[in-house]
Amino acid sequence: MKTDPESFIRANTDILAPPHVPEIRLHLAGEAHELWLKTEEELERIGLPPPFWAFAWAGGQGLARYLLDHPETVRGRRVIDFASGSGLVAIAAKLAGADEVVAADIDPWSETAARLNAGLNGVSFAFTGDDIVGSERAADVYLAGDVFYDKSFADLLLPWFEALERAGAVVLIGDPGRAYCPRGRMTDLATYEVPVTRALEDSEVKRTTVWRFGTLTG
Repeated sequence: MKTDPESFIRANTDILAPPHVPEIRLHLAGEAHELWLKTEEELERIGLPPPFWAFAWAGGQGLARYLLDHPETVRGRRVIDFASGSGLVAIAAKLAGADEVVAADIDPWSETAARLNAGLNGVSFAFTGDDIVGSERAADVYLAGDVFYDKSFADLLLPWFEALERAGAVVLIGDPGRAYCPRGRMTDLATYEVPVTRALEDSEVKRTTVWRFGTLTG
């Protein structure tokens, strides 16, 4: 890396509480922060991928809120937080009593951000930078915040989530109304009005639903 992630994160973020999950503190970029407004060329010069880890996205906030309000969902279980970003959902899972948590994200900066954020909240968890899409079940619960923003990515996730469900895993998804969310193939568990960063979204509040993949019967 051209830039030391930990030094950069500490220097370019503030310690803030996501508005919908005030129990948790994270290293976050502020409203319309210059970190997000940098051009691709500027980011390339400092060796920084798009800093998704620097924001508490609505899907992640909704999912984290659900875990804290319904700790039985993950208590005592093995959990994977897929596309973890800042580590917000992984932190919420640990605070809710999950036995083992692995945060998974292919962005190498996410590992540092998640570690620093875990420390702010007095928890720890494992991290993997491997691309785990399509891998066999390795946890009891899979968590995915805001992952249906791109059609090609959604097309990869759907068969994987189906396979995980068939293998007995619970797959929970936090989604703020993204275009490629397969609502007809899921069961809604809760809906929240989540404050968001106007610089990133088209509004100041996103209606966010927590879904369980698959249709519940009985």
